[in-house]
Amino acid sequence: MSPTDRTNDPVEDYVTSLESSLHGPARARSRLVEEVRDGLTDSVAEYTRQGLPHGRAAAEAVREFGTLPGLIASCQRELTIAQARHTARRIAMTGPFLIACWYLVGTADQDQRVPRTAQLMAAHLAGAAVVAALLAAVALAATGTLARRLPIPDRLPRMVGWAGTTASVSMAVATLALAAASGPATNWPLTALAGALAAASHGWMAGSVRVCRTCARLPVRELAVTR
Repeated sequence: MSPTDRTNDPVEDYVTSLESSLHGPARARSRLVEEVRDGLTDSVAEYTRQGLPHGRAAAEAVREFGTLPGLIASCQRELTIAQARHTARRIAMTGPFLIACWYLVGTADQDQRVPRTAQLMAAHLAGAAVVAALLAAVALAATGTLARRLPIPDRLPRMVGWAGTTASVSMAVATLALAAASGPATNWPLTALAGALAAASHGWMAGSVRVCRTCARLPVRELAVTR
């Protein structure tokens, strides 16, 4: 098929519109789009074998596949759940980094030269790690094993998104506080390392959290699709 034909192809228009409307993990989104493309291609081939010209065969395949809004709703629900799991895994994996920050700052200076602010920030990091890990575990269970027996709450992706946002912002603030505290600390490399860990954790989580919040903001009617 020439580039001109592809531009005017109903199948390509359908698939392109679908792809541009979906939000979620890149790999899962690509897989869903390719499944739709393959299904449409097979339908076009079948209609062509029956004697229809390519243009009409493509139009019939698209019509048979269903309305685009309905397909977008179905695919987006799957991607929203996948993104919530992806973000929850990152929150859970970031927990040890936050606990490491707490440990490093908490044991950095026995002579109290580390400012009180840094000590309070260490406790804050430990609390954020525990809360984030618990929420992530609940989200992973609700979208994994429990999903076989119970419906997945529509508000779960929003909960994961805001939990991730809270943890991400906490790490950003902690990075600044720990950087400021590393100067007067006697054992400043440990405090600086804690700040670097907080900064790295923030950067690793922020993108996934942003996409999760985007998915969670989609209208409920688009997510409440019978599975």
